[in-house]
Order: sequence, then C-alpha cells, then structure tokens
Amino acid sequence: MLLSEFDYELPEELIAQFPSEKRENSRMLVLDKTDESIQHKHFYDIVDLLDENCILILNNTKVIPARLFGVKEETGAHIEVFLLKQLDGHNWEVLIKPSKRVKSGTKIKISGDLSVEVLDPLEDDGKWLVRLEYEGNIFEVLHRVGNIPLPPYIERKMTSDELKKLDFERYQTVYALNEGSVAAPTAGLHFTEEILTRLAKKGVEIGYVTLNVGLGTFRPVKCENVLEHKMDSETFEIPQETAELINRAKAQGKKIVAVGTTTVRTLETAYKLYGEIKACHDASTLFIYPPYEFKVVDNLITNFHLPKSTLLMLVSALMGKDFIMRAYKEAIANKYRFYSYGDCMLLKTR
Repeated sequence: MLLSEFDYELPEELIAQFPSEKRENSRMLVLDKTDESIQHKHFYDIVDLLDENCILILNNTKVIPARLFGVKEETGAHIEVFLLKQLDGHNWEVLIKPSKRVKSGTKIKISGDLSVEVLDPLEDDGKWLVRLEYEGNIFEVLHRVGNIPLPPYIERKMTSDELKKLDFERYQTVYALNEGSVAAPTAGLHFTEEILTRLAKKGVEIGYVTLNVGLGTFRPVKCENVLEHKMDSETFEIPQETAELINRAKAQGKKIVAVGTTTVRTLETAYKLYGEIKACHDASTLFIYPPYEFKVVDNLITNFHLPKSTLLMLVSALMGKDFIMRAYKEAIANKYRFYSYGDCMLLKTR
C-alpha cells in the first residue's frame, strides 16, 4: 500500500483559520456506506440523524496550554518550549525551538512562577528531557502562562488577548475533563451542551473515554510504503461504566458511534488487547489502514484530515478509500472548511 494513494490537493483558502461563529453551525457531510450516498447537512442536524439505537462515545481529554515562550537566562535569547508528555514529577518530554541554542543545563525563564531546566536530549526525533521548576499545581501554572498549542496549519499569530481567549475556549470540547493532550480531539468541537442534552432526551446513551492526544497527530507519514510507518504511543483509559455501556449495546445490536479518530483507536486498541471492551488504562500504537476490520465501531463523526495522513487512512479503512476520496472531492467542490477548526463528516456503515 502506497502513501501516494492517500493524496489529494486542497486549496489553501479552505484550511480553517478560525472556528465557526457557533460550534453547531459547522457543515457536515453525511456518508452512507450501504449505498455510497452523500448528503450535505449541518452539525445541528446530528440530533435528527441519531436515535435510541445509537450509543455515542466521546473522548473527554482536555488540551493543556502546552506552548511556552521564554528567554534563555544566560543570554536573553527567545526560546519556545512545547510540552509533549509529563513523565514523572517535574520531568517532561518536550520539543525546543530553536534547539541549537540550548544544551544540557540551559535554564529558560518562562514567567515569574515557571522556569525550565534542560536536562538531556532524547533519541526520539529531536525531543528533550526537561525539568519544570514551579510551585503548586502545574496545570494551574500553565493556564496562567501557557498558550494553546494550535496545529501548524493554523498560521495566524497570537496577536491579541482576544484571540488567545478565543482559542482557550474553542480549541477545547465542552465536555473536556482530563488534562493531558497537546491537541484537541477536534470532532468533538462541534458539540454543545444543548445538543448533548437533546440527544440524551431522544434516548441516545453517551459514554466517555480518555485518550491523550500526542505529537503523532501532527507527524507526517514519511515512508512511501505505508506499512513501514510506526505510530506514536498515546495513553488511554476506559472507565467501567463506559465498558459496560458498550458491551450492553453490542449485545443488543445497537450502533456504536465514535466521536473522533482518537475514540476509534481507543476502542479498537482495547478490543485488540483484551478481546473485549473492559475498564482499562493502557497505551495505543494501533495503526488503522485498509483493509482493517473494525471490531467495535460502527459509525464515526470526524473532521476532514490532511493528505497522506494516518487519519485519512483510518477513515478509508472504515468507508473504503475510493468512496472517501470521492467525498473529499465533493467537499472541496462545495468549499467545506478543512482540518481542526473546520467542518465535519458523519460516516455510517450501517
């Protein structure tokens, strides 16, 4: 399987730089695998498209303000520290830019209550081990001094407090709970409290998992032979009540509707590891590509994905590559907005 099979051309102006005025007003392309039909809807129509035979599973991870801007204490040189993963205590795995300006022992002042000591380079793709120096709760400190880690294709600068406030609010789901992600599970950005309430009133049961989205979300596939690609490890958790909900629903023949590819990878990884869905805390390196056979997920709500990305391969595995590529062409022709702050799709297999 070749990487070039998952390529498409996207006009730059269709990459959303800002969220829609209201979360639920995003457009939604609805794909039905049974007859390969395509419909044009809005996300608020999701209330009419799901019913009591659907179980909705969402990823409640919370994005941390992982981008830190500081200065090198010795010289005053400007340094960016991008937090990737908390390892233990005050030690974190990070990216540093420009990395050539730092070495082991370098100290970077972020603010009056946070500084970074560079410990050692890691062998994995330019990552560094650092120690954060602060008092109190690190997440409270980060919310005071950090910045939301927008994806690289959102090219606008942090030019005002108003923009920073917008991203703090909108690059986060309304149900975000467990801090630890450096990217939002963007399919969930379209939901509002009102829509979740209306779905529940219709009899749609809702469950939550947590997968902390890591750097791999942005990492391109570099090998032309897709099978040579290795996924980054991302930690996930499935609580007991969600496991029971899914198992009961599967026994009753109900449809499992995953919100986002992170939810898909969580559920499919758990089944692969244990042969069932059960309460667990583990890690996923699962790479889903055609002709993967899904064991848990029936339908998927997802945003549009980058060319040649593992996420485009995942949705191609669910719906069929030719159908997905045709749908992307139609979305481009109809000027849908792409990627994190863009529009979405509902993918139905049954």
